[in-house]
Amino acid sequence: MSQGDPSGYPYQPYGAPYGEQGPPQYGYGYGPPPPQQTGPNTNAIVSLVLNLFAVVSCCNVLGIPGAILAGLALSRSATQPQTARTMVIWSWVLFGAGFVLAIGGFVALGIAGAFDE
Repeated sequence: MSQGDPSGYPYQPYGAPYGEQGPPQYGYGYGPPPPQQTGPNTNAIVSLVLNLFAVVSCCNVLGIPGAILAGLALSRSATQPQTARTMVIWSWVLFGAGFVLAIGGFVALGIAGAFDE
């Protein structure tokens, strides 16, 4: 604080009479922040890739409709974001159900002795 500033502020803005204005507020001089993208694009892309990977690597039958739903969600994310979000959720549900069924199948085969030599 220079020159005995009674207001408690470390400086005065340029051109302001002494003691009448405080420092500029946060973001002063900048426009509003850019709008955030609300579409489910990233989530749909990850769901699409994982469902396709599940179909190819594990023969996951539920990955096929999951991948189709994720692809449709990508195409509708700009025009119908709520419908696309619902499709992405169902795509994830199908991926999870297929994953649980695959793990359950391996456990059942292990209990039945299919992996014994």
